[in-house]
Amino acid sequence: MSEYIVNLLPLKEGEREEFEAIAPGAVHVLAKSSTVTAEQMGRATIMFGWPRPERMREAVRLKWFQTMWAGTEEYDGMLPEGVLFTSSSGSNSRSVAEHMLTCLLAVCRRLPAYMDSQRARLWQDEGPMKTILGGTVLVAGAGHVGSDFARLCQCLGARTIGLKRTVSGPVEGFDQVYPMDELDRLLPLADVVALVLPHSPQTAGLMDARRIARMKDDAILISAGRGSVLDQEALAQAMKGGRLWGAALDVTVPEPLPPDSPLWDVPNLLLTPHVAGGMRLEITRRRCVEMAQENLRRYLAGEALLNRVK
Repeated sequence: MSEYIVNLLPLKEGEREEFEAIAPGAVHVLAKSSTVTAEQMGRATIMFGWPRPERMREAVRLKWFQTMWAGTEEYDGMLPEGVLFTSSSGSNSRSVAEHMLTCLLAVCRRLPAYMDSQRARLWQDEGPMKTILGGTVLVAGAGHVGSDFARLCQCLGARTIGLKRTVSGPVEGFDQVYPMDELDRLLPLADVVALVLPHSPQTAGLMDARRIARMKDDAILISAGRGSVLDQEALAQAMKGGRLWGAALDVTVPEPLPPDSPLWDVPNLLLTPHVAGGMRLEITRRRCVEMAQENLRRYLAGEALLNRVK
C-alpha cells in the first residue's frame, strides 16, 4: 500500500515537487493545521507539521509523525501507540541563538533603561555598561541552540562552558563541556548564565532561588529554552533586591505572562514573548523542510531517522 503523506509544513513554490520526487509512489496532501480534515487525518500514514495535539487521536493509520518544532512535550501521550516520532530539532537554532545574543548585548548596554528614557523623552546617562569580552558564558543545554549561541559568544571574545546530560566528547562552540551535575560548582564562575533546556521532570525548577543565589552579583541570566526551568518569582525577588546585572527571558510560565507577574517591573530585565524561534526567519523554515525531506528519504530506504523522539 502506498504511503498517504499529510504535509502541514509551510511550503513554498516547488517544494511539493521536491517531496514528490523523494516519494513518487505516495499520495501527497498539502494542508494547514487549521484546515486538515478528519478524513485526511484518518488516512495519513506519514505526517509533517504542527497539528493540534488533540487531533492526533484521529490519525488511526499513522506510522510516523515529524513535528516542525524542536519541542515535543505537547504531544506526550497524544500519539497512537507504536507511531514513530521525530522532531525538527536544530532547525531554529540559529534564530534562537541570534535572539539570545541580541538580548544579552541589550542587557549589557542597559538598552531597556534607554528605551524607557526615550519614551519619557529623557536624555540621561544610565551609567556603567558591560562587555562579554574576556568573560565566561555558562550554557546549560549544549545542544543545537546552545552550540550556536556559544559560537557567537566566542566570536566576541568570551570563554564558553557547556553543560550536557551526557558528555561524550568536545562540542562545537564550547571551550569546555561538563555534565549537568557540575552546575552548582560552575555558577559562581560565570558572568553570563544561559538556559536552553527542554522541559522535563529533571529540568523543571532547576534554576531555583538557591542556584540564583550562587550566581555572581553582577551576572546576567538568559532563558530561551522552556520557562519551567526557571523560578521566576525567585529571579524577580533577587533582582529587585539588587542582585544580578540583568536578565532576558524569551520563555515564561505561563505564556502569555499575566499582567500581575512581578517580572514586568524588574529593572534591566528584558522580556520577549517566546519569539526567538518559530518560522520568523526563512532559513528556519527551509531547514525544517529539508529535515522532513531527509527523514522521508531515510524512512523509505529503511534507514535510521534523525531527531528521533520515540
